[in-house]
Amino acid sequence: MLLNYEYHKATEFNTNIPVVLIHGLFGSLSNLGMIARPLIQRSNVLQIDVRNHGHSAHSAEMDYVSMAEDILETLEYLDIKNFNVIGHSMGAKIAMKLTETAAEHLNQLVLLDMAPFAYQENHHDQVFKALFAVQNAQVESRKEATDIMRSLLNEEMVIQFLLKSFSKGQWLFNVDALYQHYQDIIGWQEVSIWHQPTLFIRGGNSPYMSQDIHLQAIERQFTQAQIETVENAGHWLHAEKTDEVNMIISRFLT
Repeated sequence: MLLNYEYHKATEFNTNIPVVLIHGLFGSLSNLGMIARPLIQRSNVLQIDVRNHGHSAHSAEMDYVSMAEDILETLEYLDIKNFNVIGHSMGAKIAMKLTETAAEHLNQLVLLDMAPFAYQENHHDQVFKALFAVQNAQVESRKEATDIMRSLLNEEMVIQFLLKSFSKGQWLFNVDALYQHYQDIIGWQEVSIWHQPTLFIRGGNSPYMSQDIHLQAIERQFTQAQIETVENAGHWLHAEKTDEVNMIISRFLT
């Protein structure tokens, strides 16, 4: 699947490898804009909407092999032969799957607050209830959607994040497919051992990389993994501590 994308050329002449940014669940290509902006000063940057998100096509299929192949097809279309990848959450898992589907083209990985691990906890039950409530109500205005969301969710930051994908009375993401494949999204099939440089950045307050089993999963699959912690930040660490995250990324990418 050829994905919707924005491809930004570096503001100055450079020979750096292009950087691909992959957003997380319920997101879109704009979500990592605060990371894209400083990178564009020195590298070409590709921002994409993954399948069933943003302005990319909807599909009943939703697994990490398919999503990684979508990235590769889009890169081939743009004639990008070698690249670095930065992924957040679900986007980080797509990036990790690229170590198998695009091993000869992939250089460095930066993975934001996600381990190569099959999580068991469902963090999105109420989110899906809110999304389906808005969808079933067939409301047209953002205010009506907001009122419904607030009756089911008490995290205003989450509500506003989700509403970025509400347009003309519809969710841009495919709520039905995301719900049906939620176990695939939080799950994981371990990849072959990856020996290239890999940076994991975790939020100090986030549960996604907080346990020994998460760190052991990283060690098994990524032999050159570095782990950095951004204190006083949660799962959306790049939005909460943008400057610190960008500085860590800048030090790592060559």
